[in-house]
Amino acid sequence: MPDSSSSSSPSGCTRPRTSVSEAEVEALVRGICFKTGPPRTLGVEVEWLVHELRSPQLPVTPERLRAAYAALRTVPLRSALTIEPGGQLELSSPPAASLMECIGTVSADLDAVRATLRVHGLGLVGIGHDPWHEPRRYLREPRYDAMEACLDRRGPAGRAMMCTSASVQVCLDAGHEEPGPLGHVRRWWLAHQLGAVLVAAFANSPLAGNEPTGWRSTRQLLWMEIGEGRAGAPPLDGDPRAAWARHVLEAPVMCVRQDSGPWEVPEGLTFREWTRSAVPRPPTEEDLGYHLTTLFPPVRPRGHLELRMIDAQPGEDGWIVPLAVTAALFDDAQATETAYRAVKPLAERSLPMPAPHNPLWTDAARHGLSDPELHEAAVICFAAALEALPRMGATPEVTEAVAAYRDRYIARGRCPADDLLDRLHGKDIRT
Repeated sequence: MPDSSSSSSPSGCTRPRTSVSEAEVEALVRGICFKTGPPRTLGVEVEWLVHELRSPQLPVTPERLRAAYAALRTVPLRSALTIEPGGQLELSSPPAASLMECIGTVSADLDAVRATLRVHGLGLVGIGHDPWHEPRRYLREPRYDAMEACLDRRGPAGRAMMCTSASVQVCLDAGHEEPGPLGHVRRWWLAHQLGAVLVAAFANSPLAGNEPTGWRSTRQLLWMEIGEGRAGAPPLDGDPRAAWARHVLEAPVMCVRQDSGPWEVPEGLTFREWTRSAVPRPPTEEDLGYHLTTLFPPVRPRGHLELRMIDAQPGEDGWIVPLAVTAALFDDAQATETAYRAVKPLAERSLPMPAPHNPLWTDAARHGLSDPELHEAAVICFAAALEALPRMGATPEVTEAVAAYRDRYIARGRCPADDLLDRLHGKDIRT
């Protein structure tokens, strides 16, 4: 989903403008997007579809959403509460010093959010793509008007991404400057290769219009259809900072913000070209910061690493499993080494193409864990995570939740999308 932490107001346009050159942009991106050091903090952003409690197939009017969200803004929360363009709700945790601190904060906030929504007859639904409703924009703001106009040029995927998708985004420290299992170069590479395994293991969006799309993760398909410049990763060869800086400069500008009126939506203008041409006006450091929020790669460097490839999960606490597994595989040195060895053979299937626009990620989104190699890697990675979680201070309840998920899905080569498909076809999905 779009970065909800960024402001959608044009207030930044009214500051005195100091233009930035191409070289300054590259230096700024290198300096702000990978902040290295020992991995110490963890975060999660959980997005939810908001539906009728009595029947999620029924549409919710904008008026009811406004009333519920007005009530939510009076509820004290530790997580940041934001609303996405289609009315989806997102909670973004503060950086936590441990896995259990992160889980405890978000769980308490979700309890408060659910209690408030329940008064309004509404509830949260954990599915990666709305299986029942067409995209309908709830927020009418210059940022989202411009985003919709820009993404519409590639087809309908952009509107669906904005309005009918939801995810679990795990935020990890970038890692050590030095080489090694927890070094930032290794973590950057691992995030893009292990990312395909996470797509397959947690795929939970096989339907649109209550019909199968042919993909276990339709949400991931939407990101692929948005295009490489907007939603693709840079090449993995070479230094991550240099690769990301080039990617930022060569990515298309979504919009040029204005002090008043609609924002301009240029076509085919890269940020590099904007710095050189200074048309329609010279870009500023604020414009660069905004540009970074309009890029949606599967792994986004924001000082830390934001892993964006996991579908929203079923159940009230389903989000905890991908958070715990991902944290274990990145922050426990033994588990990350096991994960690295498990996914290294998969890199051959990526070819020279960056994620998610390569065969490995396409197969993960389409087939889930019915793909034999992805299944084998997932089995190894879940075993490593289960061994690591007690070392990380995870409670028995969290470890048992991961083990239950392993038994229900991973061991059987399944994912939550398979349950949705079985339910659609009237099959018994009880374990």
